Amino acid sequence: MILPRPVSFTRGAGEVPFDGTFQVTREAGPAEGYRLSVSADGVRVRASDDAGEFYARQTLRQLSGPAAFRAVAPGAVTLPVCEVEDHPRFAWRGVMLDVARHFLPKHDLLRYVDLLAVHKLNVLHLHLTDDQGWRFESLKFPRLHEVGGWRPDSRFGDRRSGGMAGRPHGGYYTQDDLREVVAYAAQRHIAVVPEIDVPGHSQAAIAAYPELGASGGGVWTDWGINPNVLRADESTVDFYRQVFDELLDVFPSEVVGLGGDEAEGGDGRFVRRIAQHLHQRGRRPFGWDEVLGVGPLPTRTIVASWRGEDPGLTALDRGHDVVMCPEEHVYLDYRQSDHPDEPIPVGTVTTVEDVYRYEPAAADRVLGAQANLWTEHLDSPRRLDYAAFPRLSAFAEVVWSPTGRDVAEFLTRLAEHHLPRLDALGVEYRPLDGPRPWQVLPGVPGYPR
Repeated sequence: MILPRPVSFTRGAGEVPFDGTFQVTREAGPAEGYRLSVSADGVRVRASDDAGEFYARQTLRQLSGPAAFRAVAPGAVTLPVCEVEDHPRFAWRGVMLDVARHFLPKHDLLRYVDLLAVHKLNVLHLHLTDDQGWRFESLKFPRLHEVGGWRPDSRFGDRRSGGMAGRPHGGYYTQDDLREVVAYAAQRHIAVVPEIDVPGHSQAAIAAYPELGASGGGVWTDWGINPNVLRADESTVDFYRQVFDELLDVFPSEVVGLGGDEAEGGDGRFVRRIAQHLHQRGRRPFGWDEVLGVGPLPTRTIVASWRGEDPGLTALDRGHDVVMCPEEHVYLDYRQSDHPDEPIPVGTVTTVEDVYRYEPAAADRVLGAQANLWTEHLDSPRRLDYAAFPRLSAFAEVVWSPTGRDVAEFLTRLAEHHLPRLDALGVEYRPLDGPRPWQVLPGVPGYPR
């Protein structure tokens, strides 16, 4: 019944009433771990730390039934007599959420923090800037969000189709908004890792301050790779040092993203100098695996291996910590079947079963893994729900639970116990047998691979 599957679950005979109260003690054990006992004598939790206690509460919530996930939870419920021993497999159990391509309003972002917490995920990586939008309020350089925070139109469907949405899109988070998100996430033992992408994916910034770029232009309305990149001169690097300093004042996370990906013609010195600046400020630079090609980086730089897992293995050999996020396994914006009803079908087919079968390479050496939700084609919370769930539920079990997972057993547990929880939470997930009629987008072309 529990998801992610715990290290061990022993079911006893019968059920006992539960009024929401239980005894908590601390004991030595794995980080974020807990032991849970439900018996006629009551409910007892022995946790390694505060996070372990929090995850024990999530398990108790699951054992209480789907109604426990509604805004007005039931009163007394019954719990199965059981013994649970549990702790996570990986320290980094992450989700990247691209709020740059399509802005996610703050209340929806807070909701996603709750959904991560339900699944015992502990890192929210926010992709805050890109060619199509700048979502971080800058008090030093306000045109970044005032000009870069909106675009006059958006590509609708794949760029090869030529279709446009025909409406403006925009939004940004104030610094107080983001401090609120950080604090809200911290209460749920989730670290928020911000990312400002350099030197590519920077057209929104260049639209605001044209002197930053190799050429000018407005906020991009297309998808794909924009060849316009940031200049590598000292004034541009200094501009971004100040922007990152603002970011550090808002986000206490030890890890800070600097992008570094898909910068055709970009100068590796830019990434190296920003990485060194973050290192000098006591933070850990976090970049996509292209950063391996820019020259020497601080050893504490973390590499996100998205172009398969070989770059991650190279990074490990160079002494870097690694988060595995290969596109062929954990890009959740990719299509979920080869059926023509899949809305805006892009990428390779990545089913719930495919995600569940993913096994990170060098599992005993990496920090963990991360699922990525790019939002070129996810323009609303409903579309985001459809792409994320229940595949994100499968991913949560990959990064929490021990090896030896069984797909058939998982699908049964998912259908009988976990999808009703998502229903109670109001998550508009993709049904296991295909999209509902209102979840399709007929006639909007994608680019399936």
